[in-house]
Amino acid sequence: MVIKWLDTNEPELPSEPPRQRAAEYVRMSTEHQKYSTDNQAAAIRRYAEQRNYEIVRTYADQGKSGLTIGGRLALQQLLDDVESGQADFTALLVYDVSRWGRFQDPDEAASYELRCRRAGVQVHYCIEQFENDGSIGSSIIKTVKRAMAGEYSRELSVKVFAGQANLIRLGYRQGGTAGFGLRRMLVDQAGREKGQLARLEHKSITTDRVILIPGPPEEIEVVRNVYRMFVEQGRSEREIADSLNARGLETDLGRPWSRGSVHQLLINEKYIGNNVWAKTSCKLKGEHVRNAPEEWIRAVGVFSGIISVELFESAQTIIRQRSERLSNEDMLLLLAQILERNGCLSGLIIDEADNCPSSSSFRTRFGSLLRAYTLVGFTPDHDYRYLETNRALRAMHPGIVQSVISGIERAGGRVSRDPATDLLTINREFTTSLVIVRCFQTSGGSKRWKIRLDTKLRPDLTLAIRMDSSNTQPRDYYLLPRIDMREAILRLAECNGLSLDAYRFDSLEPYYHMAVRANFREAA
Repeated sequence: MVIKWLDTNEPELPSEPPRQRAAEYVRMSTEHQKYSTDNQAAAIRRYAEQRNYEIVRTYADQGKSGLTIGGRLALQQLLDDVESGQADFTALLVYDVSRWGRFQDPDEAASYELRCRRAGVQVHYCIEQFENDGSIGSSIIKTVKRAMAGEYSRELSVKVFAGQANLIRLGYRQGGTAGFGLRRMLVDQAGREKGQLARLEHKSITTDRVILIPGPPEEIEVVRNVYRMFVEQGRSEREIADSLNARGLETDLGRPWSRGSVHQLLINEKYIGNNVWAKTSCKLKGEHVRNAPEEWIRAVGVFSGIISVELFESAQTIIRQRSERLSNEDMLLLLAQILERNGCLSGLIIDEADNCPSSSSFRTRFGSLLRAYTLVGFTPDHDYRYLETNRALRAMHPGIVQSVISGIERAGGRVSRDPATDLLTINREFTTSLVIVRCFQTSGGSKRWKIRLDTKLRPDLTLAIRMDSSNTQPRDYYLLPRIDMREAILRLAECNGLSLDAYRFDSLEPYYHMAVRANFREAA
């Protein structure tokens, strides 16, 4: 018999520590394959293995933009779980800072991470070169990364808009239905026709483009008859719609004709071959705004028109004169009657109303639809106060321009002003464009300003007047030299770092000093 004596001096092997329970969050928009959810998950699992985490839950937002939390149901569910106590994990693993979000306000990204941390769930960014441990260094790097993630989206938005605008100028269609009497034609890079696109059909090759062409002859004749009935016979949109419906004709969407659909046919420039784009815009998931006509992207005569320019202009004259015959009181009375019948107001409701000017006429007469709504006692669900602010700032612009001119002249400089563009030429040496920049607040309460640099006039210097939070008084001034500006749109926060705040001044005295002329004694 062999007896094995217990060696009490032999050290015990340490037991493996229990694995910590963790969840993973993955998000993919449509930008790069390297950000596919599979690639993210693989990197997260390597990180989990190295750090002794056990992944017990997966939250995935596929095909979702990181600009806002809206539409990201997985992230919303994640926050609900951790704050309601239903989370069975203590760590959350994310591929990198940009997958958490490309929020335009870095504080918004921080707020969601803070909500997790307060609920006892620590967020880890798996491929970042810093530990998210709350140290000063990691906090600084993380803040910079968040700002860079948001800036990526801003730069991409500017580039995409510029690319789309260029395609419009070249005569290509950028989305939307063709319209009654027109069709969409697919063309290749060389402009060769490849075939018509049916309704709801889209191009499949990136380099292909879409143009508008005349539709079937019977539809073209209907469009021309609509214009002739309106211009030559003096028939209203409602009467024309009733006539088309009596003939059993339908719109391009397969619906009966209405006053509004006839009105849209009468005011759309595509019927004379013009390509018009960017009447409204909604950038970076922000507010949907109606752009001023001078900001529209227009290409004239790039399509084959099916209506003569003269007939189209005659129709526009009739539409304008129809509202000019009414006083302000008459127009508001009609608007109040529409409100009483429908219980609410919108541009579409106004355009569908019989014997009433169009929504564009109300906008022209009262400065904005919002002001017209206010005058009849209607408050929309959405906050459109920014439109009134923009109107007030436009009214303020001439007075500020004159004030700047006076300041230059008091400093001894000479200035000439282009009455069409307000471009200032100082001492025949350099030019200045003046812009007033509206202050707005993000959803997190932070103040922001957006400066649009004039890429057409290309001034040597842009004088940007940043308004205060009430948009009634200047807050400060930025003197932005064109040679140093790389982007057409600048988005400013309260503090922007040396790269931009080096051009910030509390008054215009430094600008006026640039106009001072120095006298030199003539050399012998």
